[in-house]
Amino acid sequence: MSAREVLPSLLAADFSRLEAEIRSVEEAGARILHLDVMDGRFVPNLTFGPLIVQAIAKLTSCVLDTHLMVVEPAHLVPAFRKAGSHWISFHVEATANVPGTLETIRRSGALPGLALNPETPFDAVRPYLEGLNHLLLMSVSPGFGGQGFREEVLPKIEEARRWRDANGLSYLISVDGGISSRTAPRVLRAGADLLVAGSAIFRAPDRAKEIRAMREGGEG
Repeated sequence: MSAREVLPSLLAADFSRLEAEIRSVEEAGARILHLDVMDGRFVPNLTFGPLIVQAIAKLTSCVLDTHLMVVEPAHLVPAFRKAGSHWISFHVEATANVPGTLETIRRSGALPGLALNPETPFDAVRPYLEGLNHLLLMSVSPGFGGQGFREEVLPKIEEARRWRDANGLSYLISVDGGISSRTAPRVLRAGADLLVAGSAIFRAPDRAKEIRAMREGGEG
């Protein structure tokens, strides 16, 4: 998967017409779909489980990027991989056994990612970045859609890029929260490769135009 991709977050889609929603963003240029899994414990909200991911997998050939916002995520990894998740990320704040959870994801056949809340320093993930597929930096508090982008995350994106370059690593830098065609330029210039966006895409009158504007926002 090449860098600079826009990942529609399906949590913002209309689930009563999910197939049409997926087809719409595919036709608009999306190649990766972002799936937010919440357990009502790590974050207050509750979303969906492996059965919904399995249904989504039957509707698309896109890469499925599953973001586990759950406590002690390792036990859920096999079920989400079996359901069709290609990438699986979890929060460094959610478990005391980060290395073991990453290994569980790798053994399942999925590509591993780590997520980081806005308040958590980059230092928390430094020991785990070698061999990581993607680092997901939250630019809003996790668990709720429609929040505004938090500017204080920009230096963390820059730090993640500097660390990657300085150490010859290959993880993709993904940013999730308050992403739109207005905020994308700053995020891309800071060093992001992947932009996760929900409301900005699914509420856009022209989804292809919005995705294109996000993807091209850091150019020039």
